[in-house]
Amino acid sequence: MDILSLGCGSVYGRDYRFCHKPESGEYMLLLTRSRAVISFGGIEGTFPEGTMVLFDDSMDREYSAEGEALICDWICFSAGNDSELTELTELVYNRPLKVSDMEFISGLIRNISAEFYSLSSRRTKMLDSLMRMLLIKAADSSGRRDTVQQSADPHYSSLVDLRAKIYRNPQLKWNVDTMAADVNMSRSYLQHIYREVFGVSCISDVISSKIEKAKELLTETSCTVSQVAFMCGYDNEEHFMRQFKKLVGMTPTRYRRSK
Repeated sequence: MDILSLGCGSVYGRDYRFCHKPESGEYMLLLTRSRAVISFGGIEGTFPEGTMVLFDDSMDREYSAEGEALICDWICFSAGNDSELTELTELVYNRPLKVSDMEFISGLIRNISAEFYSLSSRRTKMLDSLMRMLLIKAADSSGRRDTVQQSADPHYSSLVDLRAKIYRNPQLKWNVDTMAADVNMSRSYLQHIYREVFGVSCISDVISSKIEKAKELLTETSCTVSQVAFMCGYDNEEHFMRQFKKLVGMTPTRYRRSK
């Protein structure tokens, strides 16, 4: 893969509109860090911060600020003869996806930017490794199918923010009461609207956030299963192991060995 251009923490005024028709083999990954207006095939939609889009070379890129300014990270790159894109079959193109780990993905783009402008002798190898990691994270978000849906519900942005908090802080003692208080809703209304917007119950999503964090810790650290359980908000290791096996299909120890 060859990086053509990129931007990290780019800020555009409310009157700016990005319009670009890509050449053959030219891809673009966009991560919004503020609300944005994005056009897909001539149809515009407004999307929250933490929205990621992977454009392929069949889709014109059009986006602008929704409000005073647009803040975003972006990378334009050419796939060339690289097989990475074809190997990552879960990648979804030209569709807005809500990422649960925006800061991690943004951090990867910052590292790519720093390496891109460096004079290091290992620059090419480092960029290749970082881009592959970025695409794997993009495929992970695509695999969860967290498609951002527009909604006329006045609480939609609050729900998106709540879900982001849950996935950023899976170790907290989230329950229906604390979540309802966070968005100033009744218990029953939160449970109804959360499932309607995200296609999953709020408690099931809390469990998913814990398991996703556990998978990350098991893969990237040497923490014991007991420590991982505690770091994901479980008071009981056995309870953690039961839920992990139910959702992942294998024990935490076996999952670690498989990676």
